[in-house]
Amino acid sequence: MDRAVEFSPEDALMGWLWLGIIAVGAFALLAVLRVDRLLWSMVAAALMLGAAGYALQGEPERAGHPVVTGTTITPDDGSMIELRDKMLERYTGAAAYLVAADAMTRIGERRAAVKVLLGGIRVAPKSLVLWTGLANALAAHDGDQVSPPALFAFQQAMRIAPRHPAPPFFLGLAYVRSGNFAAGRPYWARALALTPKSVSYHDEIAVRLALLDQVMAAQDAAPAS
Repeated sequence: MDRAVEFSPEDALMGWLWLGIIAVGAFALLAVLRVDRLLWSMVAAALMLGAAGYALQGEPERAGHPVVTGTTITPDDGSMIELRDKMLERYTGAAAYLVAADAMTRIGERRAAVKVLLGGIRVAPKSLVLWTGLANALAAHDGDQVSPPALFAFQQAMRIAPRHPAPPFFLGLAYVRSGNFAAGRPYWARALALTPKSVSYHDEIAVRLALLDQVMAAQDAAPAS
């Protein structure tokens, strides 16, 4: 039989206090860095998740059990496309395929987007842009999961350009979208390490990594059973 997890009033108060401190810190970071408000929902969702988990686990009459969630964070696609274009601006030969695939994705034709990019890869099998685009398209097609085909495409992009930040960044993004934040974080850290501070999108990667850390801290703040 499950045993109830008991919390003293002092434990409960400290738990809420730490959650509040994390919330204030997270939103202060967003304000200082002038992050687009569309991304604020990423932190808000995680803080609400942490608060709900604590409220549940903080009731002594309830049996203790780990909180399992299917929450998926999906950053704004428009901002991701803009960032992708910044990161891959020097590689313009495959632009037409990306534009076509983006158009297919917008109308919900994810399978067609994959086919467009596969056609491009048949023409340019060593294209960093096309393999990165295909990896993103496959992850989206497979329910925003890093499926084996998507992972293969990401790895192929990293083999083609091992010092370019785009493949690890978007692999990290795919993990974040699937809800696997712990798996995604090392790839975002890798992408940031590969990006010179002088590059225009350096701070955009840094902001997203900082937000992810805040989200993970909020989740960790919820008491375990």
